[in-house]
Amino acid sequence: MTQSELLASVVQLAQQAGNAILSVYGEQFEVTHKSDQSPLTVADLRSHEIIERGLRALTPDVPVLSEEASDIPYEQRQQWTRYWLVDPLDGTKEFVSRNGEFTVNIALIENHVPVLGVVHVPVTSTTYTGAVGIGACRQIDGQAPEPLRVRAPAGSPLRIVGSRSHRGDTLDRYLPKLAPYELVAVGSSLKFCLVAEGSADFYPRFGPTSEWDTAAAQAVVEAAGGAVVKTNGERLSYNTKADLLNPHFLVYGDRGRDWLRIFQR
Repeated sequence: MTQSELLASVVQLAQQAGNAILSVYGEQFEVTHKSDQSPLTVADLRSHEIIERGLRALTPDVPVLSEEASDIPYEQRQQWTRYWLVDPLDGTKEFVSRNGEFTVNIALIENHVPVLGVVHVPVTSTTYTGAVGIGACRQIDGQAPEPLRVRAPAGSPLRIVGSRSHRGDTLDRYLPKLAPYELVAVGSSLKFCLVAEGSADFYPRFGPTSEWDTAAAQAVVEAAGGAVVKTNGERLSYNTKADLLNPHFLVYGDRGRDWLRIFQR
């Protein structure tokens, strides 16, 4: 199977999962909470089942790590050089509040970096894709895919995206160094996608995220010409330690700008 064929199959899988999520979205549903107090609904579980079953049929020899099945010991995970990393419903809080800003995230990780990613937005029937050797695209409601490219140079005022549900004080401390700017609050991995399509310039994240929250969207941003880096400038990487939490990171489109300067005194 070629990379293009694999990508097309994963897009179909993400869209199937998105349809399952929408079938719950319009109904009354129960919200429970996991041990970390994050919300869980039947939509998360239905999406997970569809994606896991589909990926195992598509690539039987490639392991799957999903938010809803993440209790795999690091001793086992650290042997993986290639695996699927999945968030069946990214933005469950947005799903529960019914604001539409939630996504399905599927990424293929090779040697600790995402080489293929699909981010599907069920409510708008929009699918973002990114893959090494293919580039980044956006497809809206079954229309022909449009190539994506980040905005470079960055605009003025800067268009900065931040989390709708997890904004912290740290971001407010650094914002004055980025003036003039416009701040837009968005849920889920949509923040990455806005950078990838050139609708935003910068997404600094100083709050907690897990690896499945970011991998697919990182593939999209990087394929569109942008970057996703830790605050020391190193590329954000995956499955390098026992826990699955990301460090703080920055997402940007304009690679010619010194975004790390906001950390300088």
